Amino acid sequence: MSAIRRLLLEILGWLLIVLGVAALVLPGPGLLLLFLGLALLSRQYEWARRRLDPVRLRALRSAADGVATWPRLMMSVLAALALAACGVVWIVNPAVPGWWPVSDRLWLLGTWQTGATLLFSAAVALTLLALSYRRFHNHPEARAELEHELIAADRADEE
Repeated sequence: MSAIRRLLLEILGWLLIVLGVAALVLPGPGLLLLFLGLALLSRQYEWARRRLDPVRLRALRSAADGVATWPRLMMSVLAALALAACGVVWIVNPAVPGWWPVSDRLWLLGTWQTGATLLFSAAVALTLLALSYRRFHNHPEARAELEHELIAADRADEE
């Protein structure tokens, strides 16, 4: 692997990790971004290789939890749709409403790119929900296998 390619992959890996950590508390696919960042860094670093599987398994557990029951599934879908609605509002950028209590400059911070990012996050969330539903909903054996893998990964991590 050339030095330039290696450097670019490392920069991209770290960027994805930083974005993933931010997306854990902000709207966005945090665990997915963390996983992708670790996947890139695992090509060069042993520590990243060791962390890759536990992050993957925890992301899958979150996916399984999100579709475990109908109320959870509906709340997850509604949250993704609300995120998409916010994205549309940011893109449309309506006038500042009369009830807005602070400076007009603070109305809808960002530009249409903020809305596009929110729409992209909503699309990713809905896609992941559909895939999770297909893999885990009404499939207790898939959930049990995942839990078994998590226990094995935790034991291996302790050693």
